[in-house]
Amino acid sequence: MAKKNYFSGLAGDDIHHVIAWKLPTFHQKSECYVSFSCFDPAIGKMHQKKIMLDHIKGKHNQRVYADQLMKRITQKLESGWNPWVVKNHPLEYTLFSTVLERYKRYLEKLCNEHSLRDDSYIDYSSRVRVMELWIEEKKIDIHFSYQFDRQFVSKFLDYVFIDRNNTIITRNNYLGWLRTFSTYLLERGYISHNPTEGFSRIRTRHLKEREVIPDDVMIQIRNYLFEKNRHYLLACEILHYLFVRPRELSYLKIEDFHLDAQTLSLHGSHTKNGNDAIITLPSHVIKLMIDLNVFAYPSHYYLFSDNFCPGETRKSEKSFRDYWGRNLRKALGFSDRYKFYSLKDTGITNMLKANADVLSVRDQARHSSILITDIYTPKDIKAANEYIKNYKGIL
Repeated sequence: MAKKNYFSGLAGDDIHHVIAWKLPTFHQKSECYVSFSCFDPAIGKMHQKKIMLDHIKGKHNQRVYADQLMKRITQKLESGWNPWVVKNHPLEYTLFSTVLERYKRYLEKLCNEHSLRDDSYIDYSSRVRVMELWIEEKKIDIHFSYQFDRQFVSKFLDYVFIDRNNTIITRNNYLGWLRTFSTYLLERGYISHNPTEGFSRIRTRHLKEREVIPDDVMIQIRNYLFEKNRHYLLACEILHYLFVRPRELSYLKIEDFHLDAQTLSLHGSHTKNGNDAIITLPSHVIKLMIDLNVFAYPSHYYLFSDNFCPGETRKSEKSFRDYWGRNLRKALGFSDRYKFYSLKDTGITNMLKANADVLSVRDQARHSSILITDIYTPKDIKAANEYIKNYKGIL
């Protein structure tokens, strides 16, 4: 009787879709042997394997040995063992737990060599932990790397989305990570086919994840942080007025600020587009920095370290968002649609609403096109532009 632990019926050498086997049987007529069949990805069909027992003397001894052998073979088959995979794809028979440990060390190395961003390292490591817990808690039948297949991916995505009650965005982010992880496995021979092929991102009606923060909430935020954490207030002001992204914030050093020129220098190694940038530094932001005695610290210090004060170690990009959600939003109770990054959106929108020159806003925000800046232009601006009202050209 055939025993199948995965659905059969696909052609080719896709061992990730077709893993089938038949229980071993004992033969004792003209020849004495134990036989069993497994799906052979090299030929695309079931392939019988024989283990000869003619060297054992006596029919009784042969049967006793065969019973023990069949029990061991059945246990191995039930654990996912396939002799043809071992023969033709030896790396695919690597223990999956070993593969995950190697992958985690690989991520750590990338992060240490500055090839992987800190927040990406944290996200990827977190997803590995979620997968490991799922395998352990749900007793998922995966022992070897070749068992990382479409069914595994499908079940894991459903677990993330349904069982853990995550959003569509989170589910899609996990799919993106699974694609990256599959590429890692493919490149090293742990699998021979990408099991994430055919999986699509779930589409949603386009809704902005964040909104512009209204003036009354901005006042609450400023008043609260002025009393509770003025160094974090400084981070908020730099994001709001200088449009410096959270990743860029985490790398700012005191030496990057030039008071005489009233500018901030950003290094291309930390910017979104990889280019160096010079940004205008508003006077009131300088005043807050002076009030916080920031410039008394060594110039090579990061602007934001422990408790968001200057120090030798930098705050991670994620820590800015975490404080916003776990401290600020919790204390003030404002909508979760007001994100930390909303401060940048709000700053651009309010600056345009105040009739600032759109080209100047574009340059401060480092937008690649004025069309991007125009997205932030409020549609309810009814006041006429004073400059245009009085402008007269040659015609």
